[in-house]
Amino acid sequence: MTTDQIIVFGLFGAVFALLLWGRWRYDLVAFAALMAGVVLGVVPTDRAFSGFGHPATLVVALVLIVSAGLVRSGAVYLITRTLVDSTRALGGHIAIMGGVAAALSGFMNNVAALALLMPVDIQTARKAGRAPRLSLMPLSFATILGGMVTLIGTPPNIIIASIRQETLGSPFKMFDFAPVGGVAALAGLIFVATVGWRLIPDRTDQTAEAMAEIKAYVAELTVPEGSSLLGQRLAELKPEADKADVAVLGIVRRGERLYGTARNIELEPGDALVLEATPEALDEFRATLSLDFAEPTRQGYIQAEGAGMALAEVVVTEQSRLNGRTAQQVGLAWRRRTILLGISRAGKRITRQVRKTTIRSGDVLLLLLPSDTQTDVIDWLGTLPLADRGLAVTQNTKTWLAIGLFLGAVAAASFGLLYLPVALGLVVVAYVLAQIVPVREIYDHVEWPVVVLLGSMIPLGAALESTGGTRLIADALTALTGGMPAWVTLAVLMVVTMTLSDVLNNTATTIVAAPVGIQMAQSLGVNPDPFLMAVAIAASSAFLTPIGHKNNTLILGPGGYAFGDYWRMGLPLEIIVIAVSIPAILVFWPL
Repeated sequence: MTTDQIIVFGLFGAVFALLLWGRWRYDLVAFAALMAGVVLGVVPTDRAFSGFGHPATLVVALVLIVSAGLVRSGAVYLITRTLVDSTRALGGHIAIMGGVAAALSGFMNNVAALALLMPVDIQTARKAGRAPRLSLMPLSFATILGGMVTLIGTPPNIIIASIRQETLGSPFKMFDFAPVGGVAALAGLIFVATVGWRLIPDRTDQTAEAMAEIKAYVAELTVPEGSSLLGQRLAELKPEADKADVAVLGIVRRGERLYGTARNIELEPGDALVLEATPEALDEFRATLSLDFAEPTRQGYIQAEGAGMALAEVVVTEQSRLNGRTAQQVGLAWRRRTILLGISRAGKRITRQVRKTTIRSGDVLLLLLPSDTQTDVIDWLGTLPLADRGLAVTQNTKTWLAIGLFLGAVAAASFGLLYLPVALGLVVVAYVLAQIVPVREIYDHVEWPVVVLLGSMIPLGAALESTGGTRLIADALTALTGGMPAWVTLAVLMVVTMTLSDVLNNTATTIVAAPVGIQMAQSLGVNPDPFLMAVAIAASSAFLTPIGHKNNTLILGPGGYAFGDYWRMGLPLEIIVIAVSIPAILVFWPL
């Protein structure tokens, strides 16, 4: 080996070792390795930061923002509300939720898809009286499987498409991954829904269901003029309330709480529905039935703000100016453009109107306020903010606009009318102009550690190839499978890639494995596309550990899983993915 090859292999060895150790975050490790590569001369100075402007890096960042827009617009509620049913058998529930998760993951970031569906799955498990652990792992695996189907579904596909463009002259298109990825995803979903979930240890006494418990608030939503609910009886709202996991407690009309026969009273404009729900369930119920947060005057205060609305959870302290007073007395709406949406009081039910309820020290309040004044309002009130849970206000009036813009961009990119990063960039601009995603929140949705990881690893991957390191690895694997059928070579490549992906970040794994696949194909004198497809599927198939994929890490706490629980369902799933992918690759991408 040459000196440069020794340096590059040493850098990658250090990166892999430090990532396995887990002492420092992966983006810091990758960036430090990049700087070392520049100092040691294996990464040219003028190419040191080329990875940050690489199309793969840009697409990953843009997809995260577009995903946030689809969530904020309520587009996903159109799917989940009609398909989720707590009375359904567990296998059927997993099949439906897994299908929805896979479909969403094909067109939005799979981490965002899981973050959106995980609360739905936990609430459904609670209603059905079962532990969330039985369905959360299948849901996580389904989101990972779904990302294999399209170009934008998962970062490995984006990276591989870019590497193909640089090496072979043209990238993979939007749905080039669909034939093989679709077969792998379908086989994986069938396994997960029929057999896989039965392999998960059911430690009911150790379940982390309590960890997933979210405070429920007593809140009010108002029936607006022209609402489709006008003339309906309060009791008729029960089916929709049950779907959203909302309890309808009563109704307030012209300042008076109606009791007794309230369930049979026909709804009128301005009626305030008294509800008990979590913030997410409350927002879902409001978006579905097109309810207002408050009477028109108070809602007008906040909608006049141009920066968008936010939900905040705060705890009332002894020193708070709200302690011992009502929201109305403080003038919360007209003085601070803020609406008191709900109150949570140590399990006690609030029986008066929310804004006329005397607030006490220790109460947890749900506030609706302008995004750009959130910190100022919380400080002015003398309250303490709870940990940010990513609460957002659904812009349900812009659902179809958000969907139309996104589908238009996908179609334009698929037919070659627009370059994918440009198409996604136009969607982001449109989402901001339409206030689907407030401009001040754009960068909050970008996962910067992933961007730094990509931007750092891409130049290192280029150094591995330019120094001949990928050829050495490819020659070793080719020699190992010498004289064997092509499918054996593909299988070995997939096993090695999967093994790396299970313990390392799938982005780092792809950057190393994709060039190796191309070199193996060139050594054998065959088409490199089958090898790139094998890497794409294998790099995304991180099912053995909670550290292989962020989705697996996300469910670790809420599901109450142990480190060793993942391989029980993950190992047979990885074997199935290899078994169905190799024939599909050889059929759709012949050597």
